[in-house]
Amino acid sequence: MTELTVERTAPNVLTVTRRFSAPPALVWRAHMEPDLLRRWLLGPDGWSMTECVNEARPGGRIRYSWREDATGAAFTLTGEYRTVEPPHRCVHVERFHMPDPTPDNHVETRFEADASGGTRMIMTMTVDNAETMEAMIATGMTEGMEASYRRLETLGEMAP
Repeated sequence: MTELTVERTAPNVLTVTRRFSAPPALVWRAHMEPDLLRRWLLGPDGWSMTECVNEARPGGRIRYSWREDATGAAFTLTGEYRTVEPPHRCVHVERFHMPDPTPDNHVETRFEADASGGTRMIMTMTVDNAETMEAMIATGMTEGMEASYRRLETLGEMAP
């Protein structure tokens, strides 16, 4: 399995790239369908998703809530879609509530077919300033992302 790569492409921009063995249409479905999202978008082991709203259309709402099973710690992500171009591109704005909302994170995610029949996902996250980006990175978010993506890669729906 290919792990994600993370590059700070500007002081306020982070680009995350990861390859999946499944074609773009299946990786897209896994990112858009609530029933599939609940199975893999869990972050580190020991967390569960307690709420999943994902209205994959321009203006559609996003609302995910998670809870750490051992401690009961919890947080929520809210947002809205700006652009939805199945199965290759979406743009959304998101904010975490921990409990206060974080500044808006503008996210563009592209799903590109690769020569071996898989998908190269490129996610570009843009925030207003370098300080906000530093705070995002300090949360350890990329470790949680890779843990989730490893789960996504092993879903039965993701088989090539």
